[in-house]
Amino acid sequence: MARGLPMTPGKRLFDILFSLYLMVFLAPVFAVVTWKVWRQQGGPIFYGSERMKSPTEAFTLWKYRTMADDPSDTGVTGGDKASRITPLGAALRRRRLDELPQLWNILKGDVSFVGPRPPLRRYVEMFPDLYGEVLKSRPGVTGLASLIYSPHEERILSACNTAAETEAEYIRVCVPRKAALDLLYQRNRTFWMDVKLISWTTAKFLPRAIRPKRKGKWV
Repeated sequence: MARGLPMTPGKRLFDILFSLYLMVFLAPVFAVVTWKVWRQQGGPIFYGSERMKSPTEAFTLWKYRTMADDPSDTGVTGGDKASRITPLGAALRRRRLDELPQLWNILKGDVSFVGPRPPLRRYVEMFPDLYGEVLKSRPGVTGLASLIYSPHEERILSACNTAAETEAEYIRVCVPRKAALDLLYQRNRTFWMDVKLISWTTAKFLPRAIRPKRKGKWV
């Protein structure tokens, strides 16, 4: 059984200081994105989703709203929900700007900068043993599984045409593969590994012309 590392004081202090810095540094970006969402889509500006930070503790994960509302919405996003994504929402998702409000979640301590993506309650209840191991690490906004597997997950789920197909593919393929990467991170986590993953995340979503050149391996 994998043993998770607890949230160290140093990791928590880094999360607090870096999230406060980014909130100030990115204040103009927050202002522009908030205005664009309100101007082009109307309210609500933000979307809150229940996620799990431990097998028994839930919290609200905040994002900019990128989809048309559907009160019956459940599960992950696949091709069956593509028509609900707004043009602005698609642009925000490409650069992960929709996740900027999660700096508030980091500051509160719901998530860290780096860790497994916080799962929906339904999947934690389906796979209690698996997520009991994965959630020994504090969930994060980015992480090894997010960076390595997200493009594959998006490709797999975007080909699904119904909610049932999306759910089946996510459970069959995505859940175990992401968990394997999350547990690999958990066993090898260091402060410098977190810094590299944050750098990788930043570089991945910068315009190509101004991305720093990568030398060697990230992890």
